[in-house]
Amino acid sequence: MKDILVLYYSHTGAVQQMAQAVARGIETVAGARARVRSVPKVSTVCEAVEPDIPNSGPPYVELKDLEECVGMAIGSPTRFGNMAAPLKYFLDGTGGLWLQGTMAGKPAAVFTSTATQHGGQETTLLSMMLPLLHHGMVIVGLPYTEAELNTTASGGTPYGASHVAGMASHKPLSEEERRLCFALGARLAHVALRLA
Repeated sequence: MKDILVLYYSHTGAVQQMAQAVARGIETVAGARARVRSVPKVSTVCEAVEPDIPNSGPPYVELKDLEECVGMAIGSPTRFGNMAAPLKYFLDGTGGLWLQGTMAGKPAAVFTSTATQHGGQETTLLSMMLPLLHHGMVIVGLPYTEAELNTTASGGTPYGASHVAGMASHKPLSEEERRLCFALGARLAHVALRLA
C-alpha cells in the first residue's frame, strides 16, 4: 500500500469534511491509502502552544509524513483569498525538505472552503499551489470531464475542490461538492501510483 497524505486546517469543520471525502476517494483506488493529518492553530501569543496531540481528529502532521507519502492533498479555509495562517506556517517550515528535493515529482492537489460564493476560492487554491510548485510537485486538478464542474451552483473549480459554507458556516457540503472532493482524491491516487 502507498500512503497519500491528506493535510488540512479546519476552523469550523467544513474543510475537515472535505478532507474526509478526499480521503474516501483515495481509498477507492487499489494500492492507495489515505494518511489524514492536520495542523495546529497559530497563536498570536508567543507563549501559547497547542498540545502535542490534538484533543480530537487526526494527529498533527510531521515532516516524516511528507517524506513517506507518495502524494499529498492539502486543504484550508480561505482567509482573504489566501490559505489560513496555520497551514502556511507549517509549509514555511518545510525548507529542509525543499533543500533535499524530497517532494519533487510527487503529485499534489488542493481544496478549500469559503463563506461566500465569491470569497476567493480560486486564489486560495492557487496560493496553496505556490509552495508545492517550489517543492517541484506535480499539480493535479479537476478536469471538466467531472460532470459536476458543469452543473454545480455551489463550490467546484478546475484548480481543486471547493465548498461554499455560508456566512455562519451553516451549509453542509452539497452532493456535487462531496463528489468533486471524492473525485479529486481518486484522481490524485491514480496519478500518485503511476508516478511512484
